[in-house]
Amino acid sequence: MELPDFMSYANKFSQSDFVDKVAKIAKRAGSKLVYAALILYYTLQSDKISTANKAMIIGALGYMISPLDVIPDAIPIAGLTDDLAVLLFVLKKVWVDVDPDIQQKAKERLSKWFDDDEIAEIKDLFGSEE
Repeated sequence: MELPDFMSYANKFSQSDFVDKVAKIAKRAGSKLVYAALILYYTLQSDKISTANKAMIIGALGYMISPLDVIPDAIPIAGLTDDLAVLLFVLKKVWVDVDPDIQQKAKERLSKWFDDDEIAEIKDLFGSEE
């Protein structure tokens, strides 16, 4: 799958829209997408991340929030696959800047929306066991 120009969605990002979107799609999106989004969201708040990486994260989260993307979110199953692809692409780019405490904070938030079996899916976040 070819990634869209997610950077053009940077103006779609806002903290309140992010929280609203995640709350609405959490169960339908699955723990992997939500975990990736939360890690990026919390990494964005870190002072250890470069401006360029912050811009990438804002673009990816804006893409996730926007209802206008390559595969509309309303399409069952397929509708969020492009969002996950964009989030994982950016997450791989900034992974060196993701502190273990950010990962833990994301896992704690995830546990409010998902049960243990669903959370187990995040162990294979990038598609292969690490």
